[in-house]
Amino acid sequence: MSDDKPVALPANQPEQFYRGGAAIAALRGLPAGDGGPEDWVASTTTRFGHEESGLSRLPDGRWLRSAVAADPLTWLGHEHVNAFGPDTALLVKLLDAGQRLPVHCHPSDEFAAEHLSCRHGKTEAWIVVGVTGADPTVHIGFREDVPAATVARWVSTQDSSALLDALNPVRVAPGDTVFVPAGVPHAIGEGVFIVELQQPTDFSITLEWRGFLADEGAGHLGLGFATALECLDLRGRSVDALVRRTGGLTGPSVPLFDAHADPFFRADRLHVSGAAVLEPSFAVLVVLAGSGTVGDLEVRGGSTVVVPHGAGEVGLTGDLVVIRCRPPKPV
Repeated sequence: MSDDKPVALPANQPEQFYRGGAAIAALRGLPAGDGGPEDWVASTTTRFGHEESGLSRLPDGRWLRSAVAADPLTWLGHEHVNAFGPDTALLVKLLDAGQRLPVHCHPSDEFAAEHLSCRHGKTEAWIVVGVTGADPTVHIGFREDVPAATVARWVSTQDSSALLDALNPVRVAPGDTVFVPAGVPHAIGEGVFIVELQQPTDFSITLEWRGFLADEGAGHLGLGFATALECLDLRGRSVDALVRRTGGLTGPSVPLFDAHADPFFRADRLHVSGAAVLEPSFAVLVVLAGSGTVGDLEVRGGSTVVVPHGAGEVGLTGDLVVIRCRPPKPV
């Protein structure tokens, strides 16, 4: 296979601790029960503590991570490599919450560099692409300022009700997007199906670990909660600046996040009717609906594609709804 053409990716669904996956299977026209609750798309990131789990393979058997490292200019382009090195600087997931996820947060770049020997923290964002159930809800940020000692007590006693009740509940629908800065506590509710963009790490501080993880140690990344909770944003916040409602927008290209996300990732929803052309860029495409082509590839709902920068301008044809995910713009 050539590394300067769009590549269709097989499913990549590493083991997770929670239930889900039916919405991913349905998107792909597969029987419920095929695969787990997350698909790591075009991933050069491993699960925390693992050597290979989480990495994406190309159809020819190579790890995508190895292909990028061998030819970063073709995959990523000169400007990206100058800014970020041979690093995609992006992880994309399909995530189908078959149960409510625990309250957790993620470290910033600064915390990750100091405590986890990594340049990337884990700011993330969610694009809601499907919901089920009577009350599809996400929980994001503390409603009011919370003292550090109070949170430490909730964590030590595993007071799930207090942790969840302290967060802002947000009912969501397809087309909604939620930006989640590093440090902000959050939980995704049962029945919410998202395309997630994030910095390329698997760092989670799981405040509500009992009933979800095997033990307390898995909740604090081996740092101890006294240290791990230093990354938590204790401020009360309004969610108005974090949530956008884009479901009613149907232009050829709908931007899904505002400028707050630009230092971390970019995404837009493409509505193709006939033909469209994408400018040169490393990109991850998730086809939500329809059928057509990406370059020479035939795609339909559920297809996932990685596009190297070296592919140049790429044509899309057919009737398609596509989420295009890209790394931060080099500056």
